[in-house]
Amino acid sequence: MSESLPQPWVMPVGQKETATLRTLNSFAVDLISIPNVEDLFWYVAQNVVGRLGFVDCVIYRADDAQTTLVQVAAMGEKNPFGRSIVNPLKIPFGEGITGQVAKTVEAIIIDDLLMDQNYIEDTQAARSEICVPLISGNRVVGVIDSEHPQAGAFGAAEMEVLTTIAAMTSAKLDLLAEAERSSQRYHELVAAHAQISLEATNRKALEAELFGARKLEVVGRLTGRFAHEFNNLLTVISGNLEFLEDFVDEPPFDENLRDAQIAARRGATLIQSMLAYSKRTKLTPKKMCLTEIVTDIIARMGRMENISFVPHASTAAVDVSVDPEMLEAVLLQLISNASDATPPGREICITSQRIKHKHSDKRQLATALLPGPYICLSVQDRGAGMAAKDLQQIFDPFYTTKPVGSGTGLGLSMTLGFMQQSGGTVAVHSVVGEGSTFQLYFPSIAFE
Repeated sequence: MSESLPQPWVMPVGQKETATLRTLNSFAVDLISIPNVEDLFWYVAQNVVGRLGFVDCVIYRADDAQTTLVQVAAMGEKNPFGRSIVNPLKIPFGEGITGQVAKTVEAIIIDDLLMDQNYIEDTQAARSEICVPLISGNRVVGVIDSEHPQAGAFGAAEMEVLTTIAAMTSAKLDLLAEAERSSQRYHELVAAHAQISLEATNRKALEAELFGARKLEVVGRLTGRFAHEFNNLLTVISGNLEFLEDFVDEPPFDENLRDAQIAARRGATLIQSMLAYSKRTKLTPKKMCLTEIVTDIIARMGRMENISFVPHASTAAVDVSVDPEMLEAVLLQLISNASDATPPGREICITSQRIKHKHSDKRQLATALLPGPYICLSVQDRGAGMAAKDLQQIFDPFYTTKPVGSGTGLGLSMTLGFMQQSGGTVAVHSVVGEGSTFQLYFPSIAFE
């Protein structure tokens, strides 16, 4: 008796469509935090295509000359070495089915490879193939390919799914390319400024500060516009999910619906963080005692025993104008980061003090601060600390040192946006091996 062949899309139609939507929904949310092209290709191969019933998946990346495809990620039997590809396959444009797709920029399904003269036989015999291009502008940047040992294994449903994945991947590649170009331009400017003579040290410092402020402002405008448009889309998705609640009450569809709603809420949280960074969050500031707000927040956190709050006596009678809900979100974010960085048995210390800021002060602030009275709220951990290269980018949106899926890279950028919108700013001090301190500067209303 011959050995049975693997079958794609074995789930019932309803469950298959629900699982596909869940996978694509998670992909849309996780796209924001994927930091580089390599992680993106492996994520698509293993966590997107790999969860949709395809027997295998190979992703090729096109070279800059648009002449050759190089294998960069794989899933299934063609990926026996985890994320390491030994002797990656190279295919010239126009050669074989994959090369033809790269040359013509058109997706294709081959029902029977034995009848196709362009088929190049692989180590594992195949009978059908589906192949879609990754397109950026007018250029092919790669190809997603999947084969199956059975003829006629792919149809319109598989083509629609794979085309959607390719479009989402291409959009992320565009964002990563733009970020790389911006980073390169930034480092070129830094290198150019470094050659200015020592006599111009003060002038260079002012120029660097201005450049940083302009960079944050430009990124903030871009982020705010994206967040606004995406929020409109997310509102429609969330509304339709709520509408479906009245019609979906049978397992496993009710669980699938809840998963989709959770993903939508995650997306909404990301959008709110982006709006906060771009200073477009609608704040409702209240005149309140900062010490009392922080004490109340920490008291309600009761579950964390390694937090101490030591307010300076001089801050007890000083009010600030602040949105308490946003302050709570920011403080919880900083405490969460500190908790992740602090080894068991060590304490997270929160302090407050009054200061008078002057232009002549040499405080290392994330953004410029007007002279005047402030309350400085500090969150200090005793963790591993951060390297100088991380401190330079710590407030950039989507920058994170955490693994993919563990953080969005928006917490600190949200913190900076909220503090600027509240009339203050943030400072960070960190020493590798000793820990980090985040300082929030709030304008005070009463000051002697």
